[in-house]
Amino acid sequence: MPAELISHEPATGAELWRGAVGDADTEVAIARASWAEWAAKPVTFRIETLRRYANVVRKHAEAFADLIARETGKPLWEAKTEVESVVAKVDISVSAYSERTGQRRMESPMGSRMALRHKPHGVLAVLGPYNFPAHLPNGHIVPALIAGNAVVFKPSEKTPASGAFLIDCLREAGVPEGCARVLIGGPAEGKALASHADIDGLLFTGSARTGIALNRQFAESPEKILALEMGGNNPIIVWDTPDLYAAAIIVVQSAFTSAGQRCTAARRLIVDDALYEPLMGELGKIVDRLIVGAPHDNPAPFMGPVIDNEAADMLGESFLDLVLRGAKPIRHLQRPQPDLPFLTPGILDVTALDDRPDLELFGPILQVIRADNFDAAMIEANNTRYGLSASLITQTPDLYNRFWANARAGIVNWNKPTNGASSGAPFGGIGWSGNHRPSAYYAADYCAYPVVSNEADAARASIGIGLREYEPE
Repeated sequence: MPAELISHEPATGAELWRGAVGDADTEVAIARASWAEWAAKPVTFRIETLRRYANVVRKHAEAFADLIARETGKPLWEAKTEVESVVAKVDISVSAYSERTGQRRMESPMGSRMALRHKPHGVLAVLGPYNFPAHLPNGHIVPALIAGNAVVFKPSEKTPASGAFLIDCLREAGVPEGCARVLIGGPAEGKALASHADIDGLLFTGSARTGIALNRQFAESPEKILALEMGGNNPIIVWDTPDLYAAAIIVVQSAFTSAGQRCTAARRLIVDDALYEPLMGELGKIVDRLIVGAPHDNPAPFMGPVIDNEAADMLGESFLDLVLRGAKPIRHLQRPQPDLPFLTPGILDVTALDDRPDLELFGPILQVIRADNFDAAMIEANNTRYGLSASLITQTPDLYNRFWANARAGIVNWNKPTNGASSGAPFGGIGWSGNHRPSAYYAADYCAYPVVSNEADAARASIGIGLREYEPE
């Protein structure tokens, strides 16, 4: 019998779903045999099919949100917003396809014309993460299908049920089964898919470590597209602002939404030394009121558990390691139930650490750094190999102008959280956060390639120089 993959609810430990582990060779072969017919359909046909998909997701929205909440542990209200984002992605992708990869006619000499069109790559592999098991892979899959590609999607082994549900919705809407494939499995299946000779590209969302390994692997395959959406060690600066309560709320939203399991979450709070004590006071009051609970609890929790006990163990060890290095705990990272991965927010002052690890601690841990001038704060903000998101809280526009000009990040915000990016804008970072192929609205750019054609209705040609004089026989 084939091996099975089992998914458990983080909040309870109960089994949620099980399914047979798939085979990359089989899934890629089916997609390879199917994509050309889908690509040959008019783009209007593909768009209408994806619009039906949006309606299918709407029809199943309650069940889908419930499944996502149970499988990830995130609060039900947050899972509902994720399903809403899945639906909204279709219209956004249609607009992006028209704007970014639409057909154009250009002037050309001698009565000919120049045409710009775009072609799909063929078979694209999609590797999805567990923190947004529907929204983030959907952000690759929908534009890829609109462009005419077939997709082989491998969900995270921690959230396979949500990934399978997403593909079922695509098929119910009329996307050919051969063009919307799901590969259930763990790291071995992911590696087999990423290295498969018959894929034409890979669209990846996940850790920097895995993304860097993929970048090395694809360096020897320049004919294949590779889009990397990785994590961040994101800074948020609080400087020259009178409303510290509002600033503290923005910090909490940035650091602890989704239990800190967002690639755009604030990992480092950099604060004016003069504001440190009052800001920590406001921050502590809010953190102490945050409800940490199961997805369907009443009252609704602000945040749920992290994805599993392994992640909780690692975060606990990372917090302890920072303390042993000399960090000063402001709020201890606590684990109320040792057999379940619920964590309360942890906050540490790491100003005195000379060798702060440049890591993405993917959970509710916030490191605080005091600075005595804004130049020093900017140096700290850029003191990372990552470059995804950065935010400044200040009432001084000139400071924001300096921040925007000098912050090394693909998302630079003012008096807003580091997270909550719009799907109607490009989403991506620099450094270890991506490979200059931003997703969201710009996903259309890597789902099709431009083809330029010089065209004329009839052959007309002459050579005006370099010929010997004609000599009749």
